[in-house]
Amino acid sequence: MSDLIFAYEKCIKPYKNVYELSCCCRIHFLQVEEVEFDGPCMKTEVPGPRSKSVVQVNFFCDYEESKGNYLVDVDGNRMLDVYTQIASIPIGYNHPALTKVMTDPKNMGTFVNRPALGMMPPEQFSEKLVNGLMAVAPKGFSRVQTMACGSCSNENAYKAIFIWYRVRAGPWTVTLVFSFFFQVPGCPDLTLLSFMGGFHGRTLGCLATTHTKAIQKLDVPSFDWPIAPFPQLRYPLGQFERENAQEEARCLEEVEDLIVKWNQKGRHVAGVVIEPIQAEGGDNHASFDFYRKLRGITKKHGCAFLVDEVQTGGGSTGKFWAHEHWGLDDPADIVSFSKKMLTGGYYQKNSFQPDKPFRIFNTWLGDHTKNLLLTEVIKVIKTENLLDQAKRSGKVILEGLYNLQDKYPHLLSRARGIGTFCAIDVKDEDTRNNLILKARNKGVVLGGCGTQSIRFRPALVFTEHHAHLFLDIFNDAIAELK
Repeated sequence: MSDLIFAYEKCIKPYKNVYELSCCCRIHFLQVEEVEFDGPCMKTEVPGPRSKSVVQVNFFCDYEESKGNYLVDVDGNRMLDVYTQIASIPIGYNHPALTKVMTDPKNMGTFVNRPALGMMPPEQFSEKLVNGLMAVAPKGFSRVQTMACGSCSNENAYKAIFIWYRVRAGPWTVTLVFSFFFQVPGCPDLTLLSFMGGFHGRTLGCLATTHTKAIQKLDVPSFDWPIAPFPQLRYPLGQFERENAQEEARCLEEVEDLIVKWNQKGRHVAGVVIEPIQAEGGDNHASFDFYRKLRGITKKHGCAFLVDEVQTGGGSTGKFWAHEHWGLDDPADIVSFSKKMLTGGYYQKNSFQPDKPFRIFNTWLGDHTKNLLLTEVIKVIKTENLLDQAKRSGKVILEGLYNLQDKYPHLLSRARGIGTFCAIDVKDEDTRNNLILKARNKGVVLGGCGTQSIRFRPALVFTEHHAHLFLDIFNDAIAELK
């Protein structure tokens, strides 16, 4: 029975040598490898009556009925999901490869028992890491530290940077009690440099490096750490090459000035943290050359370089890691991840492994069941060539967005993206929010970012067909704004 699924359907259509499900009538047993709906099917506004009756959220979902690129809500609305749980669904809903893992009796103990991985990991934990996280490790990394989510990944990566910086300075005599009372040398006055528009999480250290929405930081004490400007590029890029190069040079100069100034006043910059694309902050891009030069600055001044791939990692840019586009042999010292990777954590160079046990530690250190699922996700990505699919689908999306901004220049601008990691600006925040709601009520789930951008974050199984379907519905929603 593990290869059979129950399907309520009114009609069955051929789809990829299997059968595709539609709406509901009678029961069939189908032996399939992939099933998906043929398009959106809307019955109410979203949120519908059942979602509204409980509590104010976006809407409640029926995940058992959701399949592939389609998300179904509790009111029976079936929507093409181009947001995928804030960019965290790698190969669609209820993928057969993952449901097979869940139903395999050999995995029962893995899912029932949650060990303290830092002290009593399961027998095959190392093997699972090799087949999972380490199978897609960025160039130059042989160590990975698992965590539960993006915020705690970055939070602990920050700690690793500070420990590395102090240990690198050489041995010193210190009474450990100094660290209890916030006194040097036990509690050094070190800093991390971050960028305006960056988002790295909502825990205390991460909030000090997050600079997107004020409400995220309101009422929470924070660290006084340096903040550098992120390039504000002008679009179309081809028309503003000189101006954008000058803007990036200005920002790089400011980065170096900040490092020098903060070091001179005794508050040394231990590391620099940045996203390959500022996602939450508005899908802000910089050139690959900007990142190459930034990496050179961190090496020059002895700062660790943390690349936050929580949202960009996992393949949506057409490469497994967005920083691969930079073409560097030594792109980073630490790379953090989560979302499409199903688990959190960070890759680190050997020198960033703490010098003593329990300095980077918590009870669970992530969720080892997610490593089991990730291994299957990686197999699907490789066997189905989903990185190439992201490039092809992304090309359709981006060309479609270019056409839409030409068609509606009074509403849309600055279409941009790499792979399916795309975005477009709407004329103002209210219009953006209204457009997202209109699209959702027509059967497409989208998400906002920054002050006036819409970001597109489909799963890796999002094909050219889905891209054209999305663009048609998006066009209809835009037309209603006229």
